[in-house]
Amino acid sequence: MEQAAQWYALLRSGDATESDRAAWQSWLDADPNHRRAWGYVEAVSRTFEPIHTSAAPRLAADNLWTANIRFLQRRRMITGIAMLTGSALIGWTAWRYTSLPDSLLAYTADYRTTTGEIREFTLSDGTRVWLNTATAFNEDYRTDRRVLHLMLGEILIDTASDPQRPFYVETSNGQLRALGTRFTVREEDEVTLLAVYHGRVQVRTSAGATRLIRAGQQVRFTAEGFNVPEVADVAREAWSRGMLVARNISLEEVVQELRHYRRGHLGVDPKVAGLRVFGNFPLRDTDETLALLAEALPVRIHRPMSWWVSIEPRI
Repeated sequence: MEQAAQWYALLRSGDATESDRAAWQSWLDADPNHRRAWGYVEAVSRTFEPIHTSAAPRLAADNLWTANIRFLQRRRMITGIAMLTGSALIGWTAWRYTSLPDSLLAYTADYRTTTGEIREFTLSDGTRVWLNTATAFNEDYRTDRRVLHLMLGEILIDTASDPQRPFYVETSNGQLRALGTRFTVREEDEVTLLAVYHGRVQVRTSAGATRLIRAGQQVRFTAEGFNVPEVADVAREAWSRGMLVARNISLEEVVQELRHYRRGHLGVDPKVAGLRVFGNFPLRDTDETLALLAEALPVRIHRPMSWWVSIEPRI
């Protein structure tokens, strides 16, 4: 489903090349489940037609974003019930109640990036925002408050001072109020990750639970509650400079991060997935990063197709 939504976003963006279209066709033909997912995404995309034809497309998009949050929360509740009735029902529920693909909803966002793209913006109040790969958010500045609606992806925020207008970030799991801060917010697998580098952030989940996260802390939370706060990983901020900083992490963790920055399949053989990685790697050119990994580790990069890459033991 995620791959289908990403392909749909690319083909509708107007930036797709003939090579991209050929890769999409290869992906479509590779597995019947790919065609099934593609058909579902096409059907869901018709939900967005009112946005494009509406006299107020931004208002329509905001309403749809709000509806999608409620749909996600309903899906979580249904999935929780389904866990009591067996894995077969869980599989059916996951397919039947898949939320609206955020990659499609991002089309209408005020600010967005495509896969592999990293951008920086300065908002009207002087707040600086960096968008990581495949990220989208809407800006809602009013006389009494400043709000960013994060739809998908990750943002790094350096807030400008404005005592008369508090600064908020809203996600599908809750609301964050910045208290003179520099922090990142990431939406991943229905969980929000907050890391605070300067100042403090007050978090309120959709269920009403609150917690104050201070500089040097990070926390994951859902609509229902919080995980235990951890020490903030300063290296995570490096993506805003286009770098992946690896400090004794596994090759599997590196691959998981690189997948966000490239289209197609990127896999790693379990035999080498546990290798430890050190160094700084470019995120804007993941092929160069793969080449660097092949030089530094006993691995080789196997490309049976242009869109299918795997890291395997060196023979």
